[in-house]
Amino acid sequence: MNVAPRTRLNYKQALAWLYSLQRFGIKLGLENIQRLLDELGLESLRSTCAPNTSTKVIHVAGTNGKGSVCTMIDSICRAQGYRTGLFISPHLITFRERIRVNGETISEAAVADGLTMIRDLIADWDPHPTFFEVTTALALKHFGDAKIDIAILETGLGGRLDATNAVQSDVSVITPIDLDHEKWLGNTLAQIAGEKAGIIKPGVPVVSAPQQPQAEKIIRARATECGSPLKFVNETYHRSPVALRGEYQKQNAAVAIAAIQAANIPVGEKAIMRGLTAIEWPARFQKWDERTIIDGAHNPSAARILAQTWREVFGDQKATLVLAVLSDKDLRGICEAITPIAASILLPKIRSERAAAPGELAKMFSVITLSLPHFISSTIGDALMLARAQPNPILITGSLHFAGEVLAHLRGKPAAFEECAQ
Repeated sequence: MNVAPRTRLNYKQALAWLYSLQRFGIKLGLENIQRLLDELGLESLRSTCAPNTSTKVIHVAGTNGKGSVCTMIDSICRAQGYRTGLFISPHLITFRERIRVNGETISEAAVADGLTMIRDLIADWDPHPTFFEVTTALALKHFGDAKIDIAILETGLGGRLDATNAVQSDVSVITPIDLDHEKWLGNTLAQIAGEKAGIIKPGVPVVSAPQQPQAEKIIRARATECGSPLKFVNETYHRSPVALRGEYQKQNAAVAIAAIQAANIPVGEKAIMRGLTAIEWPARFQKWDERTIIDGAHNPSAARILAQTWREVFGDQKATLVLAVLSDKDLRGICEAITPIAASILLPKIRSERAAAPGELAKMFSVITLSLPHFISSTIGDALMLARAQPNPILITGSLHFAGEVLAHLRGKPAAFEECAQ
């Protein structure tokens, strides 16, 4: 790699440059990331027979539960004493949450140095790498420098053409698949499953959560085509407590344990127990205070699971719902899934440019049910104040972006999109 140096970016400048790459949109494909890895001296990550293959790679795709499974794997492996690298998305409050070594988020200095180097490297590339391709490269370079034992990689979108799929994995993990991101992945469950199953590589073991019949058929066919051993994890984990609430998290725990075993990573029962009780994973049925739950349910399937978990914890008690949803999501599907557990709904205006207008959501609820009170508020602060004036427990949900904005507000910190402000 021989690149003429330019002015070093500081952290805010580096993020401003990175976010400017969003103008290139989402481009699914592996050519740019493969070239980036090679230029960064990480070509061994792409090879099945490279001399430096001591790092185990666990690759996770799916529609819901990817982040929880990744975090469980990371926590268990760290409890056993392994040095881990965790790459997840999206972040809630700070970009640095996406890249962690041994549980510690990447430092501002490492982000600035890494993005400065990548900026200089790709200045004249055509096509230009995207936001996610550069972020993936930054994570993998940071992991390489940190000399980790285990890398846990969550796909950003799909799987087959996702930037993370340029890395040779030791196990392919697929969490429950449902409809989401149809614009890029297809309009049917079979099409979406085909994209997710694209992380399956020849001869590499596959671990899958239970799937709907269409998705299961696609996964089985892909595993057979690749000669990859396949295990569907139908049991749930009950041997010790899981820090994350909800019966579905016990299913995620079973998948996480099976993935570690399939990757031939030795872990003991004590490490599993310590890891699962030590997980901290915000915005996944997170208890903020005695009457406030925050959950980033962002599609109808996740919203249905959220409603089920609410009933497991609160029984027949209904919620004061504070809701904001991104406009490219299935608004009606999410609203219909969450309506049965709501006593009333507050619809705040949030700062994300992708958010559906509160008035649009209000019209949606008017169509679904006339009897459910719903109110538009101008800010998150106003919505929370109104919610606290009600006697019901409070549920804040609709998207991870919204959950992150709420958490930033509650913690008195800048929201994620303000990090790169000059």
